Amino acid sequence: MIYVSLVMAFIVAILITPLVKRLAFRIGAVDAPNYRKVHTRIMPRLGGLAIFIAFLVGLAILRPLPGGDNSYLMPIAIILGAKIIVLTGMLDDVFEISAKAKFFGQLIAALIIVFVGDIQINFINLPFGGKLEFGLLSIPFTIIWIVGITNAINLIDGLDGLAAGVSTIALVTLSCMAFIMGDMFVVATAAILACSTIGFLFYNFYPAKIFMGDTGALFLGFMISVLSLLGFKSLTMFSFIVPVIMLGVPISDTFFAIVRRFRNKQKWTAPDKSHLHHCLIGLGFSHRQTVLLIYGIATLFGLAAVTISVAKLWGAIFLIAVILVLIELFVEVIGLAGKNYRPLINLAKLFNK
Repeated sequence: MIYVSLVMAFIVAILITPLVKRLAFRIGAVDAPNYRKVHTRIMPRLGGLAIFIAFLVGLAILRPLPGGDNSYLMPIAIILGAKIIVLTGMLDDVFEISAKAKFFGQLIAALIIVFVGDIQINFINLPFGGKLEFGLLSIPFTIIWIVGITNAINLIDGLDGLAAGVSTIALVTLSCMAFIMGDMFVVATAAILACSTIGFLFYNFYPAKIFMGDTGALFLGFMISVLSLLGFKSLTMFSFIVPVIMLGVPISDTFFAIVRRFRNKQKWTAPDKSHLHHCLIGLGFSHRQTVLLIYGIATLFGLAAVTISVAKLWGAIFLIAVILVLIELFVEVIGLAGKNYRPLINLAKLFNK
């Protein structure tokens, strides 16, 4: 039955995306070009609705249920929260609502996950013994995680097929790791969503015929954040680090965007044209090459996350340290945090004198 649900989610995404494209033009959900954007013509941007509908069809066929006392409430909370996120994204795609309004929708969806679905990060087992109890902070910590990852996917949605492809890679990684851990609910849900997104990519990869818009970016970010919580909550410190590494592309892009804006004395929410994809294009890579290169980086992060999840303690520590150094070097070389941000390179030059 799982194969049927995966195939149907893929097929529905392919069949329904052209209909969503027509709807987007009809209701004015279009994206006009400007100085920050790469496209040069008006594009429909409601594609996330096709991903969401295909996902619901696949989910309805399989009807996966998690284990535990709240096995019925959890899927209800996830779907309800996803509907609020999709509605929020659709309103933004049509009317371009304020950042506060979008945050309010994300907050409501996160609260539903926490209180209806009873999904929280309660504690983390520390690598050298003992545990870190979050207590009253478990609720705000969980909400920050959901809202943060939801917006991280949205921030990388700047090139044709970029956010959809990176999200697909993250979902496949998440499904593989959940399989290793024996969580079949996360395996099935992540796989269905990945198939829905792959079907949409037939229309979204360069040159795109439709954008996923905030409807898709927020929905994918929301689902990835929730599924990663289901797979890794209340486990070891490294189990918590694993989804962070798995989402290395959007998280690092978001983190260094904040660093860049802080150094430039800008608001941390201020838009700019210095994200990862902008930097790579600025180095001379074509649109397609930039997307494929970021796909490769996301895949490496995914493989690293899987490796860390099965590695011994010191092996995991060493691999995490290597990843952090490589990220920092890459950021400094391409200028992701600003052209003059080169602490590691400058330190290396100092030692070579």
